Amino acid sequence: MCTGKCSRVVGVGLWPLALTCIVCNLLLCFPDWDTQYVKGGGRLLTPEVLYLGGLVGGGAMILIPAIHIQATGRQGCCGNRCGMFLSILFALVGVAGSVYAVSISALGLVNGPLCQVRESNGSLGTWGQPFLSTHEELSKQSYLFNTSTWDTCVNPPGVVQFNVILFSLVLAAALLELLLCGVQVLNGLFGCLCGTCNKKQARDPKQTQY
Repeated sequence: MCTGKCSRVVGVGLWPLALTCIVCNLLLCFPDWDTQYVKGGGRLLTPEVLYLGGLVGGGAMILIPAIHIQATGRQGCCGNRCGMFLSILFALVGVAGSVYAVSISALGLVNGPLCQVRESNGSLGTWGQPFLSTHEELSKQSYLFNTSTWDTCVNPPGVVQFNVILFSLVLAAALLELLLCGVQVLNGLFGCLCGTCNKKQARDPKQTQY
């Protein structure tokens, strides 16, 4: 596969991954599909949601590079050695964005959601992150693998499952983005040295046979 075609594949592949990160980050703002948790500056939302790892890192910082990277695979102002060099810079921006998304989503999974817990006497307690300390105790099993502890969170209902699924989707999509952007860095380097090998699809009018 020539460098131009590789750029098209990378560019097209980044679009659905970026949209997945954006949609998942937006959905994380509405646990239990309720808008009340967004009010008050999102003080009742899991802190990692407000870091916008999926919206900014895996979303905006990937969509912009994807536009240029895809353009280098077509004939035109970007389908040349200079365009390939710029695609390396854009791909590095994508690498930074995907690394940010991976870091935030991983933290969201490790730290667990912000929720209202139930006290031992059965009454509703304060809001906090009850699973935050689990990663500090190496001998204690993570809540991710101990689903019996998920009932600790009472409000928002089902927030643990909600966060685990969506943060996992962001993490998976961001890892694929990181892989594709890394491929484009190497592809852009070869494109600078060897060209894009884009073939002209339109024939010269002067060569048209009558």
